[in-house]
Amino acid sequence: MFDMFFPDEYVASTYIIPFEKLYEEGYRGVIFDIDNTLVPHGAPADTRAKELFARLTTIGFASCLISNNQEPRVRMFNEEIGTNYIFNAHKPARTSYIRAMELMETDRSNTVFVGDQLFTDVWGAKRTGIRNILVRPMYPKEEIQIVLKRYLERIVLYFYKRKQRKTRGR
Repeated sequence: MFDMFFPDEYVASTYIIPFEKLYEEGYRGVIFDIDNTLVPHGAPADTRAKELFARLTTIGFASCLISNNQEPRVRMFNEEIGTNYIFNAHKPARTSYIRAMELMETDRSNTVFVGDQLFTDVWGAKRTGIRNILVRPMYPKEEIQIVLKRYLERIVLYFYKRKQRKTRGR
């Protein structure tokens, strides 16, 4: 019932994802959400985020930020990172995911998406046919509409984790 919202993977943090392994598996582009995926909501790029994007470039990845935020927020985050970005993305609509792949010159088979929300980030990536990784939100203080979605996400994640336990038990 909730399978369409289940992430392909669920990890504690963006910063523990083994990007070198993903590159070895043939992935060449990474699309990121920003708020609560890379930094706390509204924060500028911190040292860890800057180092991550430098590492991705060294590995050989193209990258793109897609955010439902307006351009000033996304531009401010991207100032010292200097990657592709799409603002006002209307996630979970597929349009911005497809545009991100065009900017990175990748396709559905070699692109991965990383985000912190099931009903926008993960669902949009799944609808587009992109591998996706859900990360735990970095910081609990969020806008009210996101707080409300988090309650529903808990229900979906309960069933996701239950399914994962059953799968591992086989």
